[in-house]
Amino acid sequence: MEEEREPLLVPVKLKKGFESYCPGCKIDKFKEENPGVPFKHFFFVSFISLCAALPISSLFPFLYFMIRDFHIAKSEEDISFYAGFVGSSFMFGRALASVPWGMVADVYGRKPVIMFGVITVTNFWMALSTRFLLGSLCGILGPIRAYASEVCRKEFQALAMALISTSWGIGLVIGPAIGGFLAQPAEKYPNVFSEESIFGRFPYLLPCLVISIFSFGVFVACIWLPESLHMHNAREEVQSKAQEVVDTMACGSAVEEKLQNAKSRNPCSSQSLLRNWPLMSSIIVYCVFQLHDMAYSEIFSLWAVSPRTYGGLGYSTEDVGEVLAISGFGLLLFQLILYPATERVLGPIMVSRIGAVFTVPLLSSYPFIALFSGVSLTLLIDCASTLKNVLSVSITTGLFLLQNRAVSQHQRGAANGISMSAMSFCKAIGPAVGGSLLSWSQKRRNTEILPGPAMVFFILNVVEVVGFLLTFKPFLVEPEEDLT
Repeated sequence: MEEEREPLLVPVKLKKGFESYCPGCKIDKFKEENPGVPFKHFFFVSFISLCAALPISSLFPFLYFMIRDFHIAKSEEDISFYAGFVGSSFMFGRALASVPWGMVADVYGRKPVIMFGVITVTNFWMALSTRFLLGSLCGILGPIRAYASEVCRKEFQALAMALISTSWGIGLVIGPAIGGFLAQPAEKYPNVFSEESIFGRFPYLLPCLVISIFSFGVFVACIWLPESLHMHNAREEVQSKAQEVVDTMACGSAVEEKLQNAKSRNPCSSQSLLRNWPLMSSIIVYCVFQLHDMAYSEIFSLWAVSPRTYGGLGYSTEDVGEVLAISGFGLLLFQLILYPATERVLGPIMVSRIGAVFTVPLLSSYPFIALFSGVSLTLLIDCASTLKNVLSVSITTGLFLLQNRAVSQHQRGAANGISMSAMSFCKAIGPAVGGSLLSWSQKRRNTEILPGPAMVFFILNVVEVVGFLLTFKPFLVEPEEDLT
């Protein structure tokens, strides 16, 4: 009798057709008919991710000098303190807005949210408020991560997540270069820009203008961005449920048992996202590492331009832009060439653990690197910065994969929204705390235990170790079955 019932299970999947008007069905049909890498969709993913990275990374090379020109800091050591709040305001705005944007993306589609996020300073408070507004209106990263996992087959999802990280790496190349070389153009290129021109009166306008023009071009290209969300009307959903009831009655207890087993294996496919522990545990671990990474990004740029008497490198905006550009280029090569193969062999969690372990001795070497000068300093800081970015992005890419594999499509936008909100909150804390810690450490340069910036890098290592410990069971749990 069981042999007669079992074949009835097969047509349920085979009869499920593709609706011509449903964009999600079109994507599913495309994936079924094209088993290779979806280069067109990945092209959109990479440029949109780059668009999200540029406003953040371009600020770091000139932030120290911009705060100095605002004349709000009472002393040179206090500049890092105020710079931290400007860096935090973007992430704080994104923390408040990411969940609503993710919910909108689950209802109305990924495309409208992505397009709105793509299109979306004269004193300190203006800089603070505009960065907050920019973060609030930028809902790109959550939907684009969901989109990247939906437009490709499972075997290419690691490549899709690596591509987002790679585009972020390109942003780390182009953004600091734009900020470092185009800020204060009247001082750097007096033959082209005069002091009386608009770029002389507003020395930090040019890099922002260039990024805005690029973003507008990406916005126009997004008109041809294919939607990936399934949009079926209520009548068809009722018919589908009715068909499932008929199939269940026809197949008897065998179908009921299999459905029950499926639900027990994947309870997170229908339960509250906050009760989905594979999702929430990966988000928490992800947030710890992002808190570390954002604090590091803020501290590194401020430390690099700080005078050598305060334990810094005494770099200019061009020097910082050059270091960040070189490290971003190294990250680009690693993510495109090595990461997908490494993830397939070791798995996302093991890659994250290895990255955390190697980060600790690397950061411990930074105070000693500051003792060098000339070519030796340039080579050491370029190599250290490149390796640090490679390790950081390898950690977060693996956690991207775990988050998207822990939820089904109808929850993926909201899940990534929760992830982005929690991560942005940690990133909002990171620059403020990092800038304050660096300012504090520069005032204690003559202490015997961890003098000057050595204390800051020690605290960063403590956070990294906490993240490493959280990658083990019973805290971090992988989903038992991939729901993508």
